[in-house]
Parts: sequence; C-alpha cells; structure tokens
Amino acid sequence: MAPTVPPQLEMEPPVSGKSSSSIFSPAAWRHEAAMPSLPEVHRTIHIAPGASWLRKMLAFAGPGYLVAVGYMDPGNWATDIGGGSKFGYTLLSVVLISNLMAMFLQALSAKLGIATGRDLAQACRDHYSRRTAIALWVMCEIAIAACDLAEVLGSAVALKLLFGLPLLAGVLITAFDVLIVLALQGRGFRIIEAFVITLIASIAACFAYEIFFAQPLWLEAASGFLPRAEILRNREMLYIAIGILGATVMPHNLYLHSSIVQTRAFGNSSRGRREAIRYAVLDSTLALGFALFVNAAILVLGAAAFHTRGLSNVAEIAEAYKLLSPVLGVSLASTVFACALLASGQNSTLTGTLAGQIVMEGFLEIRLKPWLRRLITRSIAIIPAAFVIGFAGEGKVTALIILSQVVLSFQLPFAIIPLIQFTGDRAKMGEFTNSRATSVIAWIVAAAVLFFNAELLWLIFRSG
Repeated sequence: MAPTVPPQLEMEPPVSGKSSSSIFSPAAWRHEAAMPSLPEVHRTIHIAPGASWLRKMLAFAGPGYLVAVGYMDPGNWATDIGGGSKFGYTLLSVVLISNLMAMFLQALSAKLGIATGRDLAQACRDHYSRRTAIALWVMCEIAIAACDLAEVLGSAVALKLLFGLPLLAGVLITAFDVLIVLALQGRGFRIIEAFVITLIASIAACFAYEIFFAQPLWLEAASGFLPRAEILRNREMLYIAIGILGATVMPHNLYLHSSIVQTRAFGNSSRGRREAIRYAVLDSTLALGFALFVNAAILVLGAAAFHTRGLSNVAEIAEAYKLLSPVLGVSLASTVFACALLASGQNSTLTGTLAGQIVMEGFLEIRLKPWLRRLITRSIAIIPAAFVIGFAGEGKVTALIILSQVVLSFQLPFAIIPLIQFTGDRAKMGEFTNSRATSVIAWIVAAAVLFFNAELLWLIFRSG
C-alpha cells in the first residue's frame, strides 16, 4: 500500500522520473518501471487542494463523456433504427440493460486505473504470459477495427447524404480525422473533452428536434423498457439485440476509461485515490445516463417515425434519411439527422484513435510518434472499410455496420473477464478490491454476455 502523503501535498503529481504505477500499485507487478498510460497527458489536469465538491466534480468531469461517445456512435444508429422500425419499442429494454451493464463495467475500469496506476492493457501485459497477452491484444485490435469500421462508414454515409460524396471518397476523407486528434491533444486534454462534449450536446439537440415532430406513443415506449422473453426466442430480434449490446458495452472503452482517468492529478494517498474513484464513477455514470437518453431516442425515433406508420423494414441509415422529412412533414428533419450522424462519427473517431494508442502501448510497450501511431490506427479502419465498399457495394453498408456491432459483442468477454479478475484481486487492488457483492454482480454481467452470444449462435445454427 502506498505511504500516506501529507495533506498539503496530497493533490500534487508524482515525483518526476517515477511512473504512477510504482506509486499507486499496492503490490508488485512484473513491470514496476512501466511508463504511465498516455504519458503526454498523464496527470496534466490539476485538482486544486481544498476545492469544494462542485469544483472537484467539474475537475473530474470529462473522461466519462469520452467513454459515452462509444455508446452513441454510428453502430448504435444502425442497430437502434433497425430495431425500432422493425419491432417498435420492444428493444428499449435491451438498450436499458446494456447501458446499466456499461455503467457498472466502466466504474470498474475507472477504479482499476486510479487504484493501480495501470490501464487495462498494461495490467493484462503484466499479469498474463506474453502469449496470452498477445492473444488478448489481437482480440482487442479486432474489436477496435470493428468499431472503427462502423465509425468510418457512418461518417462516410453522413458526407454522402449531406454533400453527395461517393462512399469511398467519404471513407478516404476520414483519414484526415487523425489531424483533428493531433491538433486538439497538442492544446491539452481539456480541449479534447470540451470538443467531444460539444458534439454530444449537438447530437442530443438533433434528436430532441426529431422526436418532437415524431410524436412517440409514450406509454408504449415506457412499456418497452420491460424485458420480454420474446427477444430470446426470435432469432432476428435477438440478432439486433446482440448488436445493440455490442454497440453499447464496447470492449475498447474499458481500456480507454482505465487510462484517461489518470489525466487527473489526484492525490497519491489512499484518501486521495478513494475520492478520485468516487468522482470518476459519478462522472461516468452521469455521462452514460446521458448516452442512455440518446440511445433510447434513436430507437424511439425509429419506432415512432417508421414502425407506427407501417414502415417496418427501414434498416438502412440512408433510407431513414430519405423518409424522415416526408414522414414527419418537416423539411429539415433529414438534414438534422445527417448532421447528427456526422457529429457522431467524428466524435467516435477521436476516442477510437485514443483507444488504439492505449492498447498498442499497453500490450506491446511500443512508443511511436503521435502522428505515426494515429495514422496506423486510422489505417486499420480505413482499409477494411474501403474493401467492404468495393466488394459488397454501398447498399450493404448498414447491414455491415450491424454485423460489426455483433463482432464487438463477441469480443466483450476478452475485456470483461480480465477486468473483473484484476479488480477482484486483493494483491493488485489492496483496499480497493471489489466487495463480494460487486464481484457477484460482475460475474453475472459477464455470464449474461456469454449467454446472449451462445443463444444467438444456437439460433443461427439451428435455422441453418
């Protein structure tokens, strides 16, 4: 356990030359000299000693919203619109359950980063054999590639809808998204957070506008939050439900959150870390609550605008765009929809490149120049996206986005199980170890994810 730091020094960053991991870790890990996660922004946001709870809450606010971006990305659009138009409000229960799972798992991720000074990728590298760590790294890269595929395709679709650009051209334009990340991070991590929160607010405003004119059946929508056994029996419904789960509880977000919470210069003592965990969990819970609103709004829009009007086969984002204005009778409805989609894709790009950096550095201990590192991360997304458009055609984009979200769901256990294992290990977490009740809930969440995946496979194989 770290020694107690005098109160007047409790909020100061660690001594230069020492990694935060060696200061925070309650027990020896294999690599005590490990570099801090995201070293260029590590502990750069000062927490004023003696600040009021409101000022501290505002100081810790930010990482949760970067994580929340992944819960309202283009992958969510494809699954939520498809689910809403086809099954009405029924799958709102899946959106709710997925977001509750996300809140719980992101809280564990934040706790791991703050209590040990290591992100989830570093923890996996230090704990497992090299072969196992490499296997987990490959799984995580597959998840990031699947997520980036949805983000790149979503942005490309938005550019086509707004400006008439071919999808392939839109995909290539997203290569320059990396410049946005470099420019913003060079100005400080708070600028990135402010930019992301602004885009999130824009997305929320767009959907509030759409729902106002869609006039949902609110009593039916409320009943949709109650789980139904039909979801497990209907193969098509379960497929979209798993896609919603994969689009909501995203594997790379667990790696991302465990790292970016360390941008705050919280106290090194037990009291300082406990306070940091409390504010970080509050931040992520509020942010994901906001993401729940956006996620539910997308599905409600699909149900209210299409399903209740007999348009139950609106599965393509482009088709939804074309139908919104005539269906709602509002000329700006389609344009607002496309603007929100573009904001969603750009937001997800920012956090996706950060997650790629964290995973590469954490698992492989590779330190590259920022521009090269982000160019590699973006290339991993652009190459398969261009391949998909070239061979599958533009008409299959939304179906491929949904498939990418199902792939994400199958990658979840490879991030969730190590996270639960580490946060439940007293040798690593010390006094911050999961309680018995927390561990039970955590393993139930992991078992639920495995069950839904197995159920989907059984339905697919049974139907041939």
